[in-house]
Amino acid sequence: MNENELKSYLETAIVASLKAGREILKIYDTNFDVEIKEDNSPLTQADKNANKVINYYLQQTNIPIISEENKQLPYAERKHWTRCWIVDPLDGTKEFIKRNGEFTVNIALVENGNPVLGVIYVPVTKELYFTSEDLKNSKKITITSEDETIENIFKNSSVIKPSAISDTVKIVGSRSHLNDNTKKFISEIEKKHSVEMVSKGSSIKFCLVAEGAAHIYPRYAPTMEWDTAAGHAICKTAGVEVIDHKTKKPMIYNRPNLLNNYFIVSSL
Repeated sequence: MNENELKSYLETAIVASLKAGREILKIYDTNFDVEIKEDNSPLTQADKNANKVINYYLQQTNIPIISEENKQLPYAERKHWTRCWIVDPLDGTKEFIKRNGEFTVNIALVENGNPVLGVIYVPVTKELYFTSEDLKNSKKITITSEDETIENIFKNSSVIKPSAISDTVKIVGSRSHLNDNTKKFISEIEKKHSVEMVSKGSSIKFCLVAEGAAHIYPRYAPTMEWDTAAGHAICKTAGVEVIDHKTKKPMIYNRPNLLNNYFIVSSL
């Protein structure tokens, strides 16, 4: 992928995430209905509207899309893709329903299984995280409006970096998923360090490690590829590993089974 291609795809993903965020907030302030999908996860009109907007922009790249809210294609077809977009139009629907602001728009571009480009937008706080145009680092900007120009975003964003461990290890966990395996992992860390828990929902957890607000994000609960691909890309270019607990290697994407293994995000 040459530099011009990469920049064009990044611009498209950023615009798509901002427009999707705007659609999400339109629903957020209403008395919306909640459906329950076959997998028992919640679905709102915000998920659907955001997905529609993102598909509109990404389809213009002629790269296939894996989105939580699209019909999933069989691996027999997907295995021939060298590139694909992986999208969660509204990551953290449970947080959206609770109205705590901790939900995101996730867009990633994957090439040969590796997440190369990632965009995460937090609509309520208007924080935008993304991999840089040259993939040498990751950046963050808090915008004032979803109409912010790409030029201003690139010009005014700041590079984010993970932080080194001091005496206290900050572990980020989900408000909705703190199970026995996670507690066991934390207790092992506590044998060597004092531990401070940082609770957040959705893919914001990846961003906190990438920007140094936390050191580790252990995930011993089910996630899908669209929950992690964008965060993985942002962490990777920030210098943070996202390791599959089963393979002990960096996670890969567009697999036969889109359900992730457990994983650890760590700046150690």
